[in-house]
Amino acid sequence: MKRTVKILTVALIVFPILMGGRQYGYASTDDLQETYKNLEVFSNVLSIVQQNYVDDVDTKETLEGAIKGMLTSLDPHSSFLKPDDFKELQVETKGSFSGIGIEITIKDDMLTVVSPIEDTPAFKAGIKAGDRIIKINGESTKDMTIFEAVKILRGPKDTEVTISVHREDWTDIQEFTIIRGVIPIHSIRANILEPGYGYIRITNFQRNTSVDLNKSIDDFLKEGALKGLVLDLRNNPGGLLDVSVKVADIFLDEGIIVSTKGRIKEQNMEFSAHGGGPDYEFPIVVLINGGSASASEIVAGALQDHKRALILGTQSFGKGSVQTIIPMGDGAGLRLTTARYYTPNGTSIQATGITPDVLVPEADSKEDDAEKGPKSFLREKDLKHHLENGGDIQLKPEPQTIEKSGLISDKVTIDEKTKEKLKNDNQLNTALLVLKSLNVLSKSGSEK
Repeated sequence: MKRTVKILTVALIVFPILMGGRQYGYASTDDLQETYKNLEVFSNVLSIVQQNYVDDVDTKETLEGAIKGMLTSLDPHSSFLKPDDFKELQVETKGSFSGIGIEITIKDDMLTVVSPIEDTPAFKAGIKAGDRIIKINGESTKDMTIFEAVKILRGPKDTEVTISVHREDWTDIQEFTIIRGVIPIHSIRANILEPGYGYIRITNFQRNTSVDLNKSIDDFLKEGALKGLVLDLRNNPGGLLDVSVKVADIFLDEGIIVSTKGRIKEQNMEFSAHGGGPDYEFPIVVLINGGSASASEIVAGALQDHKRALILGTQSFGKGSVQTIIPMGDGAGLRLTTARYYTPNGTSIQATGITPDVLVPEADSKEDDAEKGPKSFLREKDLKHHLENGGDIQLKPEPQTIEKSGLISDKVTIDEKTKEKLKNDNQLNTALLVLKSLNVLSKSGSEK
């Protein structure tokens, strides 16, 4: 009888929520009746498990498992967060933490790398986007949630973690023993490619990203006129929505940056640019690839739709959904997908991504294959239960494909590291070439 009371208590907690939803039009009478019927089935199954399973059943653990299953069946980004997991999520955006530095997801029930964060231990160890993590410290990752994996991967600085990895073109699983390090909050790396041409790489979107971006541009301008800027968002897994809006706002004077649309009115929002900031007139080329996701796609989509930048590279990841963190009474939380992102032109990028204006393959990448072509990135559309696109994609011109240009100016003195990077990075080299061409065209146009 005691166990039955527990089950009924769970049901009674759920029923008032459903009845309250009816008041706001969330569910019809038929929907509620169907829900009640299914809850009765759930209660019966739980009762049978408690009474007949071979071992004693921890009711709380069983219910948490049911909740996890319910949320993961919705889409890859909705999840139940235990109190410890909820704290871990808050750590990511507030400061530095110790770990190996990768963005992960679940694909085909397997823990998969979306992108390594540049200059982190995982990046330096050679972990690549699309790698499947089979084991962590000898423990199978099958049925392991993202937050459970994160908890194991993180740890004190200078401690070891071993991951067993399978890559698409490997016949055997390989082990990587990685020394954990501090993953910094600084997400901006900047340098001069050639006099007058700046390069800024955003590795992810953290609280200080927009401030650091402004500072980097100011530093460039102190060196002289800025003829063009390369904004590198490749392998940028995303971050904070409000920060991506601030980054796009730096380069836009007016208009919508991004909008969100969900089932309920409160999820329908528009984020717009504000005038009054520095008037930057230099041309911009934004670099993207299959590892550019979420917040980085918001920035690329906004600058593309407003024709403020030329987007160069390969198709982006395609994560165009909004997750809302809903705290629970016991310190736990829900990470629930509540809306889709839309670019200023009203285009949903969910499961499709941003199509570059100029398609430039990573021809010099070691992951490329002479017969198969450029490596295949894991994308949102490859994930199980991925959210469908939110609307008709507006037709855009087919991107022009540019092969390796091989042009680097030898007349300008630049440091050897930058020169080597330009030599080996086809997309960056092409971006610089495009900026210099735009500068020449601009001068010839003004002379007329």
